Amino acid sequence: MSERVVVALGGNAILQRGQRGTAQEQMANVQHTVEQIVRMIEADYDVVLTHGNGPQVGATLIRHELGSVQIPAMSMDFCGAESQGFIGYMFVQSLSNSLREKGLEKHQPVCLVTRVEVDPHDQAFINPTKPVGPFYTQERALQRMSEKGETWIEDAGRGWRRVVPSPDPARIVESEVIRHLVNDGFVVIASGGGGIPVVVDHNGEYKGVEAVIDKDLAGERLAQEVEADIFMILTDVPQVAINYNTPRQKWLGVMSLREMEALEKEGHFKAGSMGPKVKACLRFVRNGGKRAVIASLEEAIEALQMKKGTQITH
Repeated sequence: MSERVVVALGGNAILQRGQRGTAQEQMANVQHTVEQIVRMIEADYDVVLTHGNGPQVGATLIRHELGSVQIPAMSMDFCGAESQGFIGYMFVQSLSNSLREKGLEKHQPVCLVTRVEVDPHDQAFINPTKPVGPFYTQERALQRMSEKGETWIEDAGRGWRRVVPSPDPARIVESEVIRHLVNDGFVVIASGGGGIPVVVDHNGEYKGVEAVIDKDLAGERLAQEVEADIFMILTDVPQVAINYNTPRQKWLGVMSLREMEALEKEGHFKAGSMGPKVKACLRFVRNGGKRAVIASLEEAIEALQMKKGTQITH
């Protein structure tokens, strides 16, 4: 029986450091990533993809801001949906072509613009911390705070930047649809950029909110709700390390849940780097998942076979 794997792709899968972010650059990066995904499908894994969108949604916010003198700028939930759509298009296009070349047309790719429900009382709404969009002058930041009630902070001498809440994902709204698609053999791209954050109001209606959900935590929630066997985070390092970038650095291979929890409590995994990835993987295994993996994109299939990467098991 095929194992089901949810693959959470890091930013390097779409945009490399130092690139301008042209459509051609991003499409070439996606094609390289898709080659790894096709290897998984060839090895008989059922694959669900999710991905980050930080640079893309940042660029979208800038485009809306610059164009606002002629047409109204859209809110963050609209910008998130926009980035989900065009990133999903790149993956669907590339997967369709690559699967056809391999004679695997039965595994049709599909992108689902995905909403993720969050708790309106999440403490993140009281203390916004996630920087988004471009840097501005203090004058412009104060104007935005006054006119729109936004929260802005001065960022290490580089200028002022908007910060928004980053609430915990509570539920993938489209999870039942995604399960049906995967069960029918489709390769689903879902919950891009952590999904579009929505809350349920007092009338039971969904409403978009100005927030950003961590894509790895949303990926873990997706993995739970599609009943995945494996949750895999692909990034730009071969394994998780403790004492990273010091003489005492140590790469981690096969680890038990208890061992990784102990290292997390010791503070080895920082919030701005490996912290959310480890947290998401621990959640998945703790909630009954068979195995969680953090590995390099270049070693994806080997990591699925437990030959590479950091493996977190029971």
